[in-house]
Amino acid sequence: MGTTAKEEMARFWEKNTKSNRPLSPHVTIYKWSLPMAMSITHRGTGVALSLGVSVFGLAALLLPEQFPHYLAMVKSLSLGPALIYSAKFALAFPFSYHTWNGIRHLV
Repeated sequence: MGTTAKEEMARFWEKNTKSNRPLSPHVTIYKWSLPMAMSITHRGTGVALSLGVSVFGLAALLLPEQFPHYLAMVKSLSLGPALIYSAKFALAFPFSYHTWNGIRHLV
């Protein structure tokens, strides 16, 4: 009969405690640096772009109306300029950051 996960973990930690092997360092010991933050932001913007394109593509396939209908619906909401510019920035920032950081990486 096999062992349970709890028994396996107990055996693992018992073996590591007896052997006095050092544990691998945790992420919290690293000092934050600009390249680290840029790398994380690049990955985040890449995920955001891929999710955004996927959602937009699925919406284009599944929604019953054409794009101009939904654009007119958003325009009819009469949103303030601060909200509109914030939304434009939220759409443009991931694309521009990811693009320029990718070019920087290639150079």
